[in-house]
Amino acid sequence: MAASAGHNATGRGKTVPEILGLAFGAIYLLVGIVGFFITGFDDFFSHDTGKNLLFFEINGMHNVVHILIGLAGLALSRTLAGARTYGWLLAVGYGAAFIYGLIAVGKDWDFLSINGADNVLHLLTAIVGLVIALLPVRDAVDSRRTA
Repeated sequence: MAASAGHNATGRGKTVPEILGLAFGAIYLLVGIVGFFITGFDDFFSHDTGKNLLFFEINGMHNVVHILIGLAGLALSRTLAGARTYGWLLAVGYGAAFIYGLIAVGKDWDFLSINGADNVLHLLTAIVGLVIALLPVRDAVDSRRTA
């Protein structure tokens, strides 16, 4: 029997952590791709580039990180266990990026060209990662079944 729309091969719909993981994966992949239209491929590790996507300063390496994070989200969030893993990757990775940004903003060695807006987004993404990793998921109950 083929899986119906909105359900995976096991017949269940996507969980909230899976949906969040897929959504954040798609967003970060898109941001990374669009970023290259702004930065081009020059000065990959430049700091203080003055090139912004909305309020967020970016450089080529920053774009690559966004693409990798996006691809990981799309690949991992197809299952609940994978989405949980992706959530932990976001929580730990972006928690570390937030701490890095607190130290690196405005420094010559800032190879990701981070600004204050990036720091806020990194902290919020780490929190979303925790939500994906820890959000309780209730199994659906089929009231048509009898014992």
